[in-house]
Amino acid sequence: MLAETHTQTPSPATPPTGPLARGLASMWRRRSEEVCAGEPLPLVARVLAARGLADPNAAAEFLSPALKQLHDPSLIPDLDRACERIIGAIKASEPIVIYGDYDVDGITATAILYHTIKALRRDAAVTSYVPHRLDEGYGINSDAIREIAAGGAKVIVSVDCGITAVEPARVAAELGVDLIVTDHHTPPQSLAELPSAYAVVHPRRPDSTYPFGDLCGAGVAFKVAWRLATMWCGSSLVRDDLRALLLEMLALAALGVIADVVPLVGENRVIARFGLSKIKSSRFSGLRALVKASGLDGESVNAEDVGFKLAPRLNACGRMGHAREAVELLTVAAGTRAEAIARELTRLNDERRATERAIFEQAAAMAEAAGMTRDDSRAVVLAHPEWHAGVVGIVCSRLVERYHRPTILLCEKDGVCHGSARSVDGFDLHGALSRCAQHLTQFGGHEMAAGMKLPSDQLPAFARSFIDVCNAGIAPDALTGRSSYDCEAALSEVTLAPVRQLERLGPFGRCNPRVRLLLRGLRVAGRPGTFGSNNKHLSMFVGSGEEPSGGLVRVFGWNWAHALDRVRVGGRIDALVCPVVSTFGGTRVELELTDLACA
Repeated sequence: MLAETHTQTPSPATPPTGPLARGLASMWRRRSEEVCAGEPLPLVARVLAARGLADPNAAAEFLSPALKQLHDPSLIPDLDRACERIIGAIKASEPIVIYGDYDVDGITATAILYHTIKALRRDAAVTSYVPHRLDEGYGINSDAIREIAAGGAKVIVSVDCGITAVEPARVAAELGVDLIVTDHHTPPQSLAELPSAYAVVHPRRPDSTYPFGDLCGAGVAFKVAWRLATMWCGSSLVRDDLRALLLEMLALAALGVIADVVPLVGENRVIARFGLSKIKSSRFSGLRALVKASGLDGESVNAEDVGFKLAPRLNACGRMGHAREAVELLTVAAGTRAEAIARELTRLNDERRATERAIFEQAAAMAEAAGMTRDDSRAVVLAHPEWHAGVVGIVCSRLVERYHRPTILLCEKDGVCHGSARSVDGFDLHGALSRCAQHLTQFGGHEMAAGMKLPSDQLPAFARSFIDVCNAGIAPDALTGRSSYDCEAALSEVTLAPVRQLERLGPFGRCNPRVRLLLRGLRVAGRPGTFGSNNKHLSMFVGSGEEPSGGLVRVFGWNWAHALDRVRVGGRIDALVCPVVSTFGGTRVELELTDLACA
């Protein structure tokens, strides 16, 4: 149904048979001969093998993702039941409210279901509700359920939240409202602990056999939208307009996938790959206005653009104000209204950045003063009454980058602390919080990110308990940032053709990082220099031989100007680099520096 040439439900993936697949198969058939001859595999093959893709069919499929690799939505528990109820409400003209979250994942998930329901029936009585981050906090709350029910809603569909909403589900049932939960956050361990909702749609429910458990909220919403379309049409074949809409909504789902930092593998990578290609020319005028306000209207949009330009603007609305304007932007806003919202999101994002910098500097000083950055404290837990609740989550991420340990930042007000947490790869944050649950009033999230609430008088005990859990679960040597790489390479291998091939491993993100190569014995040619604002960045040319000129490649390092005194003309360096294709002043390969050792 989503394939480019057939309007039917995607079938199970089969190994690609195009030129790329045949080329890779041929490459691997030569492997034993090359190894015996002492010659290395080509660069792209070595990188793929380092990432566990030594099988030629698996490698070819990874390099050429296809929509047919998406799994049947009906495999997710309760999804068909949820869609049947939504369609029943549409046909009966019953009011439907989509209950979203205030981050990018929740905002885009809300927009996906809104556009789908309106496409099924233009006059469908569907509206959205997004809680206020500061006044209501994360997730479904019982007061909101009562307010929505009083407004006449018969069906409430949550997106990106609700998997732990036991009490709100009870309230909804008492009020005669059918609550449908769609979520992706860590679910309870047993079915008995799930909310007693009309339907609970989650790819990782305890009884789920769904093949891919790492969908984000927008990904789950996209699966619901897909099934709504096929169920409405009574067939895996859907109307052309619905098929076109589903393809367009991959752009919204891609925003959620990338912004929520879910693993960029499997279905997430397929969604991101196809969705990114549709963002710039989206049929949704609000998304186009956002692209323009972000300074991307003249370029293609990649994962980094989403992570550093589009997503922060959408998030800023929920962090600094109310996310309903971001929902409006991606649903009904058009023309001058869309442009005005996009400009306001840019202003709010600038305000957010200034607030974030101030909190980061203060929190870093507090963490060091409290001894939380020493090896005997493998977590940071801090609270402050003046911190902005909408910004502490992103500051957590920056502190994790600096100190390489799980971090919790809390806002303290009226005897209650509430805030956000971020983790490091390999440490289950949600599991750690579960072991400290006796101190918490509320918490939820997943392995890498979470939110929580607790009484202020429980803060010292909670901090000790959480740090103890982290000390037991994180080795001391994990507290130092490590530089990893895919494989070693010679400078002569890093040319335009193989780098173009390596780009096909994207989109890059969590669990699918940018390709990083180790280049040894590079010779620094000419005098290195600095560039950019306040000359913070490093630039130099390197070669691999003794010749004074020729075969030189530019190396640049963001925020690496501090290494200028260590890099001498004619000296040798080992460098970890990400190869990139630069089109500024011509097409050529340049190397982005990520780590450096001087001989």
